[in-house]
Amino acid sequence: MENIYLDYNASTPLDPGVKEAMLPLMDAHFGNPSASHYAAMGAKKAVETARKQVAGLINSTAGEIIFTSGGTESNNHVLKGVLQSSKDKGNHIVTTNIEHPAIGNTCKFLEGEGADVTYVPVDETGRVDPLAIEEAITENTILVTVMHANNETGMIQPIKEISEICKRSQVYFHTDAAQSAGKVPIDVQDAQVDFLSLAGHKLYAPKGIGALYIREGIEIESLVHGAGHEMGKRAGTENVILAAGLGKACELAKRSEGEQERIKKLRDYFWVELKTSFGEDISLNGKLNHLLPNTLNVNFHHRAGQDVLQAVPEIAASTGSACHAGSVDLSPVLRAMGVEEERGMGAVRFSLGRFTTKEEIDQALSLLKTRIQ
Repeated sequence: MENIYLDYNASTPLDPGVKEAMLPLMDAHFGNPSASHYAAMGAKKAVETARKQVAGLINSTAGEIIFTSGGTESNNHVLKGVLQSSKDKGNHIVTTNIEHPAIGNTCKFLEGEGADVTYVPVDETGRVDPLAIEEAITENTILVTVMHANNETGMIQPIKEISEICKRSQVYFHTDAAQSAGKVPIDVQDAQVDFLSLAGHKLYAPKGIGALYIREGIEIESLVHGAGHEMGKRAGTENVILAAGLGKACELAKRSEGEQERIKKLRDYFWVELKTSFGEDISLNGKLNHLLPNTLNVNFHHRAGQDVLQAVPEIAASTGSACHAGSVDLSPVLRAMGVEEERGMGAVRFSLGRFTTKEEIDQALSLLKTRIQ
């Protein structure tokens, strides 16, 4: 039996179309895109084409997109940049207690730098109440940051409602869309976000490349200082090859939005079959109608998630708990949702993707039924 990759939320394989877009740039167009001579023109064109492609995915203008090294840098840029640039307005940041460490750990760092951070709790499904965000905002609040979709559970957050609250309160709003981009439509004009982070390797592009959307007219302190690259917002010579890869990935994602319906049907089929096989010994983390179309985070009751995955080494998936010294620690996300330890210890995240087939899902089901029952 062949290996089955069901860990697309951790990282996606490189799409052949992305690879095709990158390959020519490895031999030609080696000039610095910031230069003005003939050797730079091809590189500059490649970067600007990529910028337009990224903008096209989220309905922004190209001038609102800067390239970064990934989602983590994009998140750091917003949090640290807003705090640095808004000292005269306040030092309060509002977020949730289920954010990715790229947000959560950055907030912890900023608390040591004098920031005041409020961590708003989520309900048992892993969703935050916009009214709880509104109640957390004070006259010193400068930024609200709430992820678009959770990386572990796949729960989609009500970012449009939150952005409307932020607009009324005259507070900047940032969303980490690393996990949702390419899986559900994103429109920064409709959602009214001020900042949005993307990560290439969640989108069938290479690792080490990301993008940050900064709404036109907003100025925040740079994270990386140096020369005036990326419209003066992010110093460092652009990685032309990786930027081209991310741009092509965004173009492909925009073109294949209908593909998510196929993935959703496959995901739903997977869940129905798991529920039929395991009955009361399996439960879902999150709420199906608010999940990313590719994600299933389930608890195998009376088992440790790590043991489940060890029993089916042919399946690549992620566990929601950490096992050590005979004990199990729930992930902070599941703990924040109030998942009982007895159940949450058996959490496994299955995430499907562009190249997942029904045959693979059937093989995965067969393995799980045979070895976990």
